[in-house]
Amino acid sequence: MRLRFLICALLLAPAMAFAKAPAAPAKLTVMSYNIRLGSADDGTNSWRYRYPASAMMVLDQKPDVLGLQEALDYQVDYLREYVDGYRIVGVGRDDGRKAGECMGIMYNTKTVKLLSWGTFWLSETPSKPTLGWDAACKRTATWAMMKTKKGGHKFLMVNTHLDHVGKEARIKGMALILERIKELNPDGLPVVLTGDFNSTSEDETLLQAGIRMKNARDVAVKTDRSATYNGWGKASAVIDHVFYTGFSSCPVFEVVHKPYAERTFISDHHPIKAILVF
Repeated sequence: MRLRFLICALLLAPAMAFAKAPAAPAKLTVMSYNIRLGSADDGTNSWRYRYPASAMMVLDQKPDVLGLQEALDYQVDYLREYVDGYRIVGVGRDDGRKAGECMGIMYNTKTVKLLSWGTFWLSETPSKPTLGWDAACKRTATWAMMKTKKGGHKFLMVNTHLDHVGKEARIKGMALILERIKELNPDGLPVVLTGDFNSTSEDETLLQAGIRMKNARDVAVKTDRSATYNGWGKASAVIDHVFYTGFSSCPVFEVVHKPYAERTFISDHHPIKAILVF
């Protein structure tokens, strides 16, 4: 009896060794990054001194998708040229082409396929470049329908930068974004919303977003409570966020403090990162 059991065990061992391990859950690495507009006179923190750091950060962190805020056309062009394997979609907020800040969406062409994209303005006339409500600047949101190349998971990403002055513009701008998400996503696919919201957790702007979506900072298994806006080391505020819905979990949320190109601050905002599981 013992001999028969031993023979069976020996015969089964090779089959067990080659049995497939359970597939790892499909994940999406998402980042949001206010790059600080290149025309700002920030002394030794001006773009001409720190530009390599942004490309180095993306190449090191390797996000699947990244929401970019405040990027002028030459900053976008620089990232397109020097961040290998990534593409960027988005338009300038002032004319819908090249003028003004771009709320771009970067994506890793090795891991994500772009299906469609567009931009709308946060105003009463979203289809054209216009100032909304009490905003100090024209504000936009860029959206992209995407699919992971491994597993074929479709998802919608939206990236924005809400106004820094107008409270009404922030509240109504967020309401417009949430309504557009419903229109763009009739099939109820997973959604990611990134941006500099110029709003802290107690603001009505974030409270209304929290009704429909989850804030990665608040729900991540491993999270990071540190500030996102640093003001070149002179300020501290949490105003950059990653919201999501339709994903099963968020294992990690992180504020990226790592220096690049020997720069303590690569922007006046720290990049933020969330890992989402489909």
